[in-house]
Amino acid sequence: MKVNLKISFFVSIILVTLSCREFEQAENKEQLTTIDFGKLKGQNDSLGLAMELSEFKSFRGLLIRAEEIACKDSLPKITLKTDKTIKTIKTIYFQNPCWERYLCILIKQKNTIKIHNDSIGKYYDNLYPLDSLTSILRREIENNGENPMLSDRPDKILIYISYDSTGLDNLPKTLDRLTEVYSKITDSTNINIWLHERIKTPPPPPPENGPEDIEEIEF
Repeated sequence: MKVNLKISFFVSIILVTLSCREFEQAENKEQLTTIDFGKLKGQNDSLGLAMELSEFKSFRGLLIRAEEIACKDSLPKITLKTDKTIKTIKTIYFQNPCWERYLCILIKQKNTIKIHNDSIGKYYDNLYPLDSLTSILRREIENNGENPMLSDRPDKILIYISYDSTGLDNLPKTLDRLTEVYSKITDSTNINIWLHERIKTPPPPPPENGPEDIEEIEF
């Protein structure tokens, strides 16, 4: 009789433990939130090809892989788990072009924002600490063409992200912060991000009719 009672007791403990684990797993699933950033209208999940940051030794390697994916008519993407309690999973899609198909692309520089290492600005020769991200992003988003030196409208904004060879470890934190600030200001996830290689070139001579607003990108 005592043996049966002990067996029943241990069985009860096991059942309670399993029930608790199932409850925790269900609760965790309910807390899981997934958000996609950077997909344009008409683009679907099947176009995305994941890039695992742990597989790359340098930002340059990641950039090359992003171009390879773009040349397959797919979208390079990086997935981040950003919060241990809420379990938010962000997937960031990059709109990098396939440079094999283009010699260069002409882009209005006033519609661009550049993030390099831990700095941000509109021009590489005039960067500010990344703490300025919110103010700079808000200024561009809310401009709506009023200031001719700033972006035409929010959907025209292109954000370049570049790093020196040692900066890859900081990319997840930068992406997490950038997407968080952008979504708070715009209430949207339609952010246009390019992984970019910073090329140091001498500035062109000033034009006769005002500041140059076209940037030529060569890879």
